[in-house]
Amino acid sequence: MESKQIKWAYLTVLALIWGSSFILIKKGLVGLSAIQVGSLRIIFASLFLLIIGFKSLIEIPKNKWKYLALTAICGTFLPAFLFAISQTELDSGITAILNSLTPLNTLIIGAVAFNLGFQKRQLWGVFIGLAGSLLLVLNGALNHPEQNYYYAFLIITASVCYAINVNLIKHYLSDMSPLSITTGNFAVLFIPALAILYFSGFTETVHIEKVQTSILYILILGVVGTGIANILFFKLIQIASPVFASSVTYLIPLIAFFWGILDNESLTNIQFLGAFIILVGVYLSARKQN
Repeated sequence: MESKQIKWAYLTVLALIWGSSFILIKKGLVGLSAIQVGSLRIIFASLFLLIIGFKSLIEIPKNKWKYLALTAICGTFLPAFLFAISQTELDSGITAILNSLTPLNTLIIGAVAFNLGFQKRQLWGVFIGLAGSLLLVLNGALNHPEQNYYYAFLIITASVCYAINVNLIKHYLSDMSPLSITTGNFAVLFIPALAILYFSGFTETVHIEKVQTSILYILILGVVGTGIANILFFKLIQIASPVFASSVTYLIPLIAFFWGILDNESLTNIQFLGAFIILVGVYLSARKQN
């Protein structure tokens, strides 16, 4: 398979996996708190990766661990909790759309912090994407008073974290295997996530049936949506550009919309327009690297 075809194959599989992650978080929140969802997601992914990739840890040079710790915090730890907390107030489809800001933030951070060049068209893409986000959030707050749209800023923060993560991996960890990067990330996060789960009161509710059902959803999310997906994503970053890799969020809302419709979620016409404007901005920002 040609390099270009491989890139798009990775992108499509990741979109299917991550597009389904939002509904899994929503189902997990039925019996678990947001903190428990975030910590369990990390724990399940850590256990899976340590089982299949423990030997890869010895391949990690000592001078790379500081970057692994940074990418673990930015790319997994903070977003895992930010997404779970935001979905206590917002529909899964809305969070998926706002997550599409990741390529725009990747472009901005790459230009500011890593001196990456960009075209004028890409800059316009950033402004268009931000305008669409503003329209989506303001109209949602107006038409869905039962939802707290201030929580949208948590998703925007998570997208900035993802953008930092992508640039760090491309610049400092691209010479490592995807399995080493992923396993190293979760080796760093396992103990902190375990401690957070313990102090969340999880042991007092684990016997409840709906909690056990929610745990199964987060198990799938942790192993497939986090562990396996991260390996694929890090591989994609290595064979493509940071902006192309982060443009997976261009496709994620399509999958998330499908699951949201099945779960009786809906958007206003203005919100659909805002979502379309965001995706146009993402397309323009990523087009140079495609």
